[in-house]
Amino acid sequence: MSDERPRPDRVWEPHRLKRWLQEPLLHFLLAGLALFVIYGALRDPSPTDNLERIELTADDVRRLEVAWAARWRRSPTQAELQGLIEEELRQEILYREALALGLDKGDTIVKRRLAQKMEFLSEDVAAIREPSAAELKTWFEEHKQQFANPPRANFRHVFFSFDRRGARTEEEARRALPRLASGRPASAAGPQAGDPFMFQDHYGDSTPEQVVSVFGTAFAAALFQLRPGSWQGPIESGYGWHLVRVDSLTPGRIPSFEEVELAVKSEWQAEQRAEARRKSYEALRDRYEIVVQRPELSEAAAKAVASVKEATR
Repeated sequence: MSDERPRPDRVWEPHRLKRWLQEPLLHFLLAGLALFVIYGALRDPSPTDNLERIELTADDVRRLEVAWAARWRRSPTQAELQGLIEEELRQEILYREALALGLDKGDTIVKRRLAQKMEFLSEDVAAIREPSAAELKTWFEEHKQQFANPPRANFRHVFFSFDRRGARTEEEARRALPRLASGRPASAAGPQAGDPFMFQDHYGDSTPEQVVSVFGTAFAAALFQLRPGSWQGPIESGYGWHLVRVDSLTPGRIPSFEEVELAVKSEWQAEQRAEARRKSYEALRDRYEIVVQRPELSEAAAKAVASVKEATR
């Protein structure tokens, strides 16, 4: 029999275990493990924790029913409701699979939609507070011009075409003015004096913006300076020259606060939402380091930019 003694590393030494249990590092690791287990047990599961489970709550189904009723003015049948549920499930499944494949990465439409949702969140915060009447009145006084009623003109015109008359257009329009002003009815003298116009010969209750859309800015500015009741002109437009008779002219005016109180409140709220969006974005932007690397302009682009700058001096 051999007289071999046990190797030291095989000897059971309780004092070593006691020393390990007293190590601060072991205490730290055990505490961290305990916190991880507790956190996992108590926290709410996120939508990505179990991608194979989709739950539609009673509130979800009720939302589908309400949306259907709002559109079709009746409650869905059981078959229709089941179809709505299947479509909701189909959308959720495809959505999750798309996220799993990373299809949301680099998608401009997804980015734009999520950015809009962030803006809606900031707007919701701004829409909570109701303005006081005094606050709205003060705001109205500072912005009353945007509520001004524009002037309106009721007028008719006789048209002289550049295409038909060329360089003689303005002169022939001037020669026709005395005939129109002679006292004969404008409806009788007008059409024979000029050329056919592609739009109307008479415009009733027209604002400057409406006149501009047809005749141009210069014509509209001249029209609203005319005295009602007589043929005057000629006034130039992009089509030719016009003799014009203003039958009536209603000057613009700024309404009282009481007349437009609802519109003032709506505009005030829109301004508050815009300001909330601006402040929210600025606060978020400050958290980022922005780096923009601009490409060098090509030779042709550089020449184009230089020519534009030279032309605008």
